Amino acid sequence: MSAPHLLYLAWGFPPAAKSCTYRLLATANLFRRQGWDVTVVTLTEEAWRREHGLDLSLSALVDPEIEVVRLPLLREDLETDIRTYPKERAQHPLSWLRRHRKEDEESFPEPVFGRWHDELVARVRELHEARPADLVLATAAPYTFFAPALDLHRRTGVPFVLDYRDAWAIDILRDVPAFTPDSRRGRIEAELMDSMHEAWFVNTPIRDAYAELYPARADDLHVVRNGSDLDGFSRPEPRTPDPDAGLTFGYLGTITFGADLTRAVCEGWRLARRHDPVLARSRLEFRGHVGAGAARGSNAHARIIDEFEEDGVSLSGPVPKARTPEVYAAWDALVLCLVGGKYVTSGKVYDYVATGLPVVSAHAPDHAAVEILRDYPLWVPNADLTPEALAEAFRAGAARVLEATPDERADAAAYARRFERTAQIEPAVSRLTAEFTGASA
Repeated sequence: MSAPHLLYLAWGFPPAAKSCTYRLLATANLFRRQGWDVTVVTLTEEAWRREHGLDLSLSALVDPEIEVVRLPLLREDLETDIRTYPKERAQHPLSWLRRHRKEDEESFPEPVFGRWHDELVARVRELHEARPADLVLATAAPYTFFAPALDLHRRTGVPFVLDYRDAWAIDILRDVPAFTPDSRRGRIEAELMDSMHEAWFVNTPIRDAYAELYPARADDLHVVRNGSDLDGFSRPEPRTPDPDAGLTFGYLGTITFGADLTRAVCEGWRLARRHDPVLARSRLEFRGHVGAGAARGSNAHARIIDEFEEDGVSLSGPVPKARTPEVYAAWDALVLCLVGGKYVTSGKVYDYVATGLPVVSAHAPDHAAVEILRDYPLWVPNADLTPEALAEAFRAGAARVLEATPDERADAAAYARRFERTAQIEPAVSRLTAEFTGASA
């Protein structure tokens, strides 16, 4: 019996420097490990070099038996070579961008990415004709990557799974509907939900919200969480805190939150240093990708952090995934800065708890990440996002660093092991493997 063939539509596949990349990598590898032939459809490296950048260390982690088809879908709006600009863009950049955004949604109702619809659909049809797929797995965002799965199902009946991760119908940052059921997007999503085999979401609040929106498909909506990737790398011993030399607090990840949060965190840090002698000798380090396109590395976040240089605040560059354990091992505590609220878990929280270090929250108190943090022994919550509340959280974090016992640190590490990424995704892959091959799950 030949192996089943998975066609995986995965926008941010390695070596993309995106937070979603680790989920896509683990999912593809798990399907391959369970006997599937896997064809990944994604973007060229040049597309990611133009947008968020590359983490080439991830390419070596892709199973060599996986076929990766890279499409040259480049974002024209991120082109920085002005010699290539048409006259309208050079002379009237804002009006050009407004027209460009309107054109984005002509083929598919999604800003930026909708213009890729026709090429994605055509290429997936070609791939299926060359090697028929038994199952299509499409991951979002962008939701334009759902379109080829629906098209192929209409034409050939190939079943498809939607890995929403977050939500299309809900603005998860503002907790309001993103569109109405009778809108163009609403009609497309209704057909997607009616036609899909099943759908995945990263947390319970989003899954439950979709069960209310589409009650007839509630049994086919599953929580497939993100998770920690640190177990796949060698992990040096964490440093021993030295209050005389000062502590090091760190944020590691792509900075997608607003500049107002960056300022609040830095102001809270400055306030905390004024009232805590250990923090007065300590440092706050930001590491990771900042901004996209021409704004990478030089934007409001960088300018704000520079203002607080005398307070021991610094911004360094991105870190290859394979080197993240050594970065964590050089810090005494982690600062969890996140956007959103009850619908936004983030993938970062899983790596943070996996370190066994104290985690100081800098996000909305009702954030979905609290579902993971609530039972973590070394969690330091924040009351709100004012500088005063964040200063209090920093002071409590410093105390937690210095007072945590070996047993508490061991309990923290043990708690985190349940959130290893493969353990989160494997049940879903095993369920589908059993269903499509008859193998034991």
